[in-house]
Amino acid sequence: MTGYGRATAALGRFTLTVQVSSVNRKTLDLTIALPDEWESLEPAIGTLVRTFASRGKVHVDLELTGERSATESTWDEEAAREALQRLGNFAERQGIEFKPGAELLWQIANSQRRSNEVPSADAAQAIVTETLTSALREFAAMRAREGEALLVDFFRRAEHLHRQVEIIATRAPQVPTHYREQLLKRLREAGLELDLNDERVLREIALFADRCDVAEEITRLRSHFEQFSALLRSEGEIGRKSEFILQEIGREVNTIGSKANDLTIARAVLDLKNELERIREQVANVE
Repeated sequence: MTGYGRATAALGRFTLTVQVSSVNRKTLDLTIALPDEWESLEPAIGTLVRTFASRGKVHVDLELTGERSATESTWDEEAAREALQRLGNFAERQGIEFKPGAELLWQIANSQRRSNEVPSADAAQAIVTETLTSALREFAAMRAREGEALLVDFFRRAEHLHRQVEIIATRAPQVPTHYREQLLKRLREAGLELDLNDERVLREIALFADRCDVAEEITRLRSHFEQFSALLRSEGEIGRKSEFILQEIGREVNTIGSKANDLTIARAVLDLKNELERIREQVANVE
């Protein structure tokens, strides 16, 4: 599921910005970008994110901004001046004429840079956790809104599946009768006049009726539909459970398709397969 959340907080002379985003993925693929100094916080950040998301390609970005970036540094002029003075005094004691040039000044100034130090991981942890939690709540709210829209779509598609199964249930008892009529018609066209009560005809019809009987599959499908609808109405994670139920529905539909030698049922089975595939694609993204 897609989602986005953002939160900011003051952290010393810096501003901490946390952004959480996700796109569809069947499993949880988590990436975290944060200052090198906070690398030790990564496991705790991952644990917190997993309390809000169990699926999706989720990216968490922690950024520090301020008057200067966390990596920028400035010269410490006082320290450079003292270093230059000490070097001059040392040269004088050694009897060496000291005439510093631009290159020497550059070297001393670079050696005395004063960095804008990033707060330590321990000092930042509480603020990072609080800010990340705020971003994750916004992120989760956006995913929840998408989930509500998907839920409505699932109920609509589930109702369509149910209608197709009822078409099959209505048609299935008529299939042996239709087969008998077609069998007798073909026999007459072939010049083989057999009585309807002929043992060979009755045996053939009985075998066909047994092979194309889908009553058990229909019963199981109705049960699976009830479970799927109940799951959609339940609280908590539904993604992986739904995948299992849809897999079982698909198995029963395939069995009906292979057993029922009838055009009407074949069309309904094809429609069921197409709709199931659409549901599976969506369910793979929800939690």
